[in-house]
Amino acid sequence: MKKISIVLPIYNEEAVIATSYARIKKVMEELENYDYEIIGVNDGSKDKTLEILEEITKKDEKLKILSFARNFGHQVAVTAGLRYTTGEAVIIIDADLQDPPELLPEMIQLWEQGNDVIYGQRKMRKGESAFKLLTAKMFYKTLNNLSDVEIPKDTGDFRLVDRKVVDVVNSLPEHNKFLRGLFSWVGFKQKAYLYDRQERYAGKTKYPFKKMWKLATDGIISFSTKPLKLVGGLGFLTILLSIGILIYSVVSYVFKLNNLTPGWTSIMVAITLFSGVQLLSIWIISEYVARIYDETRNRPEYIVDKKINIDKE
Repeated sequence: MKKISIVLPIYNEEAVIATSYARIKKVMEELENYDYEIIGVNDGSKDKTLEILEEITKKDEKLKILSFARNFGHQVAVTAGLRYTTGEAVIIIDADLQDPPELLPEMIQLWEQGNDVIYGQRKMRKGESAFKLLTAKMFYKTLNNLSDVEIPKDTGDFRLVDRKVVDVVNSLPEHNKFLRGLFSWVGFKQKAYLYDRQERYAGKTKYPFKKMWKLATDGIISFSTKPLKLVGGLGFLTILLSIGILIYSVVSYVFKLNNLTPGWTSIMVAITLFSGVQLLSIWIISEYVARIYDETRNRPEYIVDKKINIDKE
């Protein structure tokens, strides 16, 4: 009997977690010839999420809980969950029910047909603002233009992944993982599963603009060095502009084309231009240096406060 592991990252989902668990359990119980486990990763929730989960675990040993000492972020929660899975296939799904658990049997069927990664690709994203839709579109377009690895657009972390792929991703030592990019990077046989994403069942989004920005920068910096090359291009461009300003200043002086104080235009343009380029260049370089620094500190990605129904270390 094959075993399916469900990784369920959770943060402040007291209004939905019981329903989410019940729907996932119902779907998995109705599947014949499959065993399953649900790895719920409590990412430092500050509401009653953990209390609800603890009550459920008293009645169901198939629900295994990994609870963090504080909030470490969605990608870290998924990373931790992957390391504690024991199934031949792993399904990553959020607890907010925007990705319906009722779709899991079809994803499992695609896995049985020989696909190693089945990633959910959204046909429609219900309940999301025009701003979020626009920024998501811009992000994937920018990322694929910069990256050497094509990352499917309109995808999230909702996917089914074969055990061998999970083992490869688990072996990668890097911090600040952008998992949907890594699953594309490792290769293997991949298949898109088209579906309509639903509105949140309850509660509020856990991805405000600040977290969306961090996810975007992690994705771009993890999969591209082109921003660093952009710094060199900006330097070359400023040299050309400086030559242009010099020619303009000389021509203006010789033919008396304006009444400005001699040197005012060239000085102001040069100061503002070079200051902007330098600050932009420092910011780009500092993002890479910060991640190098983070790796060299060798701190753990997360700290576990409590384990329930988990034997694997």
